Amino acid sequence: MKIIAVDPGLARIGWAILESDGDSFSLVECGLLQTPKEDNLPKRLSEIHSKITGLVSKHKPSSFAVEELFFSKNVKTAIDVAQARGVIIMSAQLTGLPVYEYTPNQVKQAVTSSGSADKLQVGKMVQMLLRLPKIPSPDDVADACALGLCHLFSLR
Repeated sequence: MKIIAVDPGLARIGWAILESDGDSFSLVECGLLQTPKEDNLPKRLSEIHSKITGLVSKHKPSSFAVEELFFSKNVKTAIDVAQARGVIIMSAQLTGLPVYEYTPNQVKQAVTSSGSADKLQVGKMVQMLLRLPKIPSPDDVADACALGLCHLFSLR
């Protein structure tokens, strides 16, 4: 089974394609989508839609996992990220994929057994569980990998 996991954002979107073969997990590909800050919001959202549908078309996953939003002190940032997250979910839905949502604490709990794990702990567990030579970077990408693992664990 192949899945796509996306850590939403407006400027930076982490993504990961993972495969599961029973109890074995592997990372197919991962990366960071970025939108230029100088572009207006509609253009950035359109670019996110295009890139997400491109990833789905290329990898043909069977399901789509996305992280739920956390509380942000900056209301403007939270609203922009929420709009980007909506476009990400819409993009998945338009491709016909089932969409699964997980909170940051659910992801941390699934990967590290602690809902209060820090970024480094999560990254090290992602590295170990996926047998990678190093922690995926930047954090957005490591978070997408962790989200993908959480999703695969929950499907078992």
